[in-house]
Amino acid sequence: MIDSTSKHLVKSYLAVLALAAALYVASCAPGVLWQDSGMFQYRIWHNDIEGKLGIALAHPLYCIIAIGVKYIPFGEFGYRINLISAIFAAVTVANVFLLLKLWLGRNIPAALAAITLALSHTLWQHASIAEVYTLYTALLTAELIFLLQYFKTGRTGYLYLLGLFNGLAIANHLWAIIPFACYTVFLITLIAKKRVNIKNVAVIVLLWILGAAPYEYLIIKNILTTGGFTATLASAVFGAGWQHSVLNTSISGKIIKENLLLIAYNFSTFNGLFFFAGLYALKKLSPTRSFKNILLALLVLFFIFAFRYTVPDRYVFSLPFYCVGSVIGGVGFNLLVARPKRKILTCLVFIFAFMPIPSYIIAPILAKKAHFKLPTKRELPYRDSYTYFLRPWRTGYRGAEIFAAEALQSIENRAVIIADGTTVYPLWYLQEIKQKSADVKVLSQHGSYKNPIPFPTVDTIEQLMADSAVYVVSPVAGYCPDFLLERYKFVKTGPIYRIVDRQ
Repeated sequence: MIDSTSKHLVKSYLAVLALAAALYVASCAPGVLWQDSGMFQYRIWHNDIEGKLGIALAHPLYCIIAIGVKYIPFGEFGYRINLISAIFAAVTVANVFLLLKLWLGRNIPAALAAITLALSHTLWQHASIAEVYTLYTALLTAELIFLLQYFKTGRTGYLYLLGLFNGLAIANHLWAIIPFACYTVFLITLIAKKRVNIKNVAVIVLLWILGAAPYEYLIIKNILTTGGFTATLASAVFGAGWQHSVLNTSISGKIIKENLLLIAYNFSTFNGLFFFAGLYALKKLSPTRSFKNILLALLVLFFIFAFRYTVPDRYVFSLPFYCVGSVIGGVGFNLLVARPKRKILTCLVFIFAFMPIPSYIIAPILAKKAHFKLPTKRELPYRDSYTYFLRPWRTGYRGAEIFAAEALQSIENRAVIIADGTTVYPLWYLQEIKQKSADVKVLSQHGSYKNPIPFPTVDTIEQLMADSAVYVVSPVAGYCPDFLLERYKFVKTGPIYRIVDRQ
């Protein structure tokens, strides 16, 4: 039977889960999206768990879940896929609440940590679009719960769950390598102290292998298909062409400044100071020294990895750090404020916890007026960069769909559109899923997906232009083949540009 304490814990968890889900479902994008989110929607439509960007960027567990969701007869396909992120983000927030409730035995610090994380820009933004990150944070926070419960109870079953969930996390995103390294060191110490035996270790390893099976399948499949072990290993760790960014050890003043601004923007409230109090409080409040050490190791390693990363969307790689940081902030709040005689101060802290919402409303307006330079090279039709990147919610946003529909409708039959990785997927989405303008040929080099006709080269472009009207989405370096920018001019037609001779 479940005792009253457990019933109360379940009810509290479900209440937090429902509130977070209500927020994220309300802010979720209603359909097709730009860039990687559109790519995931396209891949899932084709039941593709591997993709074309290397094994490390395949994220097979997410795709398997999404393919299952694809067949649920509810609403638009793209919306269903976006909702996956909303649900797992809500699970992440509820897990943080549960972790601190189990740890500290109090609702108030657990609720503050959950609110702080829920309203952080990066989590909220990626709860609103089709992405793999909230599935990972849901698994990570579950791992921390199992780890805490092992230290509190000594039950080996929690280590079994830890192994299984870290394996699942590996099958979703290679962020999980960082906790895997920490857990491996911890497991070795348990073996040395004879707190687990060989049988226990074997079960943990087997459950980890089971959880990571989708990722392992792709590795084995590639080795058998290509025969190249070294190339497959590189693909499994770095993807196609990301080795330099993953292993980067240099950092510039510009990157440091941008990273600090992004962290501040995610926690634009005075409550961020509780994080530092939490670092101090860990020694006093941690159930064991090992739990404190693992938590700090995760915090530092996730921070270092994200801070020196150089990919354009590197801000999202701070998300695991934000999860652990929010937990530590809740511990700091428990030490300094969460006391019965400090009710007024506690109320003020919770008011401050909601400060990010007006910040997200005001920031795009102020940034636009100040001509604050965002790290974008171009503007897209129906996407104001300030609003799109600085506000996390996507409620009612259909910019990608409107762009694609207008582009396809504004050109001749049998025309050709050369699109980049940001814009090609909305175009393909409308053609394949909504059956629009099937006679238009949309070409792209992103992800090496099969084009309806060969992608043009310097030698073939003139014949293609003689046979068809040819358009590009953006005549901008990096989004358009260089030989086109060098040899032709572009005439705007609707939201895209027709390629014409310079004569």
